[in-house]
Amino acid sequence: MAHRLFPPPPPVTIPTLEPPPGGYVFPTKQTLSYTVDWRVFTAAVATFQIEQQGTTQKITATADTVGGVTMLFPVVDKFESAFDTKTGCSTGFSKQTVEGRRKISSDLGFNYGQGKQTLMERNLVKGTSKTLTASIPACVTDSLSAIFYVGSHPLVVGQDLRFPLADSMRTVTVTMKVEAKEEIKTPAGTFQTVRVQPTAEEGVVKNRGKIWIWYTDDGRHIPVQVRASLFWGTITARLQSYETK
Repeated sequence: MAHRLFPPPPPVTIPTLEPPPGGYVFPTKQTLSYTVDWRVFTAAVATFQIEQQGTTQKITATADTVGGVTMLFPVVDKFESAFDTKTGCSTGFSKQTVEGRRKISSDLGFNYGQGKQTLMERNLVKGTSKTLTASIPACVTDSLSAIFYVGSHPLVVGQDLRFPLADSMRTVTVTMKVEAKEEIKTPAGTFQTVRVQPTAEEGVVKNRGKIWIWYTDDGRHIPVQVRASLFWGTITARLQSYETK
């Protein structure tokens, strides 16, 4: 019986991270607060705190369950990242997660000179730790910085934005599909927005189901709503309040 030989799959081409446009002005200091709804319940509150230090944009995000959800499955998560406002390159990503009985602390650092990313992860319940390393391209973003990196670019319906994202010790290509303009009502007000859907062939973006982000259709591109359609249901984060300095 003859065996057919199939050619090896073509190598995966990772796009270059384009720097933010020179005319975009990142906020010096900004606080965005959200209510997170699951079905008819407000399940959590979340905040983004953005602060500029020189050419570095620092982002701190928190998510905490509220009401009856806390009794069923308490969540207290904190994420931190930073990126260079000139290049868009992320300088690192850390997270501390308390989800039920699970307590994990991790720090992901990027060494572009060596082309490596290093993850240090600690299990605070078991008292164990591990360190992992993997290669990275010359410049990547992370899953938190990417939200605000994308907002620095023109969001034109029908035009996609592709970039490399460091995800679980891999580098994946994320495509932000600018789908449509919509009017969105949130507790913070009514906004004219641009709806964007991030997609990827692998990694956290794909594994979390379908995600959409609504940015204000103006020069600020504030994310006023985020929706994730997961296998167990749909959650929607709506802007509750915002403060910019």
